[in-house]
Amino acid sequence: MPSETTASIPRLAVGLLSEAAEDAPVVLVHGPRQSGKSTLVRDYGEPRGYRAMTFDDDGVARAALADPAGFVGELPDRVILDEVQRVPEIFLALKLAVDRDRRPGRFLLTGSSNILLLPRLADSLAGRMAIVRLHPMAQCEMLQSKPSFLDHLLAGKFAVASSRRQGQSLAARIVQGGFPALLSLPTPARRARWHRDYVESIVQRDVRSIARIASLDSLPRLLELLAGQTARVLNISELASPFGLSRPTLRDYVTLLERQFLVEELPAWHTNRISRLVKSPKVHLADTGLACSLLGLNADALWKDRDAFGQMLETFVYGELRRQASGRDERIAFHHFRHRDGAEVDIVLEHGGGIVSGVEVKASSTVRPSDFSGLRALKKACGKRFGCGVIAYDGEMCVGFGDGMFAVPIERLWD
Repeated sequence: MPSETTASIPRLAVGLLSEAAEDAPVVLVHGPRQSGKSTLVRDYGEPRGYRAMTFDDDGVARAALADPAGFVGELPDRVILDEVQRVPEIFLALKLAVDRDRRPGRFLLTGSSNILLLPRLADSLAGRMAIVRLHPMAQCEMLQSKPSFLDHLLAGKFAVASSRRQGQSLAARIVQGGFPALLSLPTPARRARWHRDYVESIVQRDVRSIARIASLDSLPRLLELLAGQTARVLNISELASPFGLSRPTLRDYVTLLERQFLVEELPAWHTNRISRLVKSPKVHLADTGLACSLLGLNADALWKDRDAFGQMLETFVYGELRRQASGRDERIAFHHFRHRDGAEVDIVLEHGGGIVSGVEVKASSTVRPSDFSGLRALKKACGKRFGCGVIAYDGEMCVGFGDGMFAVPIERLWD
């Protein structure tokens, strides 16, 4: 398994982690392996006297499994427990310990599997545990910049300003992805090998430990198929066909990949006012670098394949918005919009008491008024709840198109 980078890059989630540790007895930082969870939590905890332990250490895991209550009872006052999904039995013991002593910030947990999809485990710490989601790094984290795109989007206002067109360098950003360990790997071949090892280790170690499935080798193949379908409406029947598996079984396999934070389903936005909206979710790979490696796409190949580039660019923009939103106090719900007559919006954000804003992703460097047709359909569906609509494009100027519609250069996402 590739090891987490030791380099400490300031993360957007550090403020939420600090606040959560001041309020809740248990704080869980969860997200995909290698996204920087251990580094984030240890950078926060070690200067404050936390002792760190990991259940990736088989000896520690065996001790906790043998006697969960005794193991928790012997822990120091402040402790970091890494990879808690490997010892699910510990959650009841943590609940009992917290019920005896509810001091905030006692336990900082990290997890590479989404325990919130397991109601029994999530319910055991309901009201006692704060959740912080960590994604792979956003572009602004890598560049250590403070972006304002989300602020402007949620406010519904963008000032006229110039930016730089990204061109082929945008393909390079997409292919690199956001896993911290890749920042130190100098060649595409080494990054591709890291991604292959990453998937193999998750399937053979993490998935094997949480689920018994008949065909473990189907998961890497399924993940590759999902990479080719990223930014498209999820079609379980179409995915099941190459495997000869039933739809329910394939559905379970996709859920397993979701639990490992490898794929995300983006639900459809809908309203009772309109009956002809598509309600199927879209699927996005959790990281475009991983998706490109699975498909054998380097930056040159991605740039030349305009269909693949368009899909990956949409997933890239969605990932950037999700990563930036995860560091904010305000909850932002993400959706997509699709009408049966063909109108669609790639990313819909619901925020601030039901205000709805839309982002359409366009790979070209020009925007025409007709490109806003999907956003205008969304505005009509929302009525007074509509905030603004944005086409994120690879251009140089931020320009208003009237009625709360803007064309905004993709560079503004991080610069």
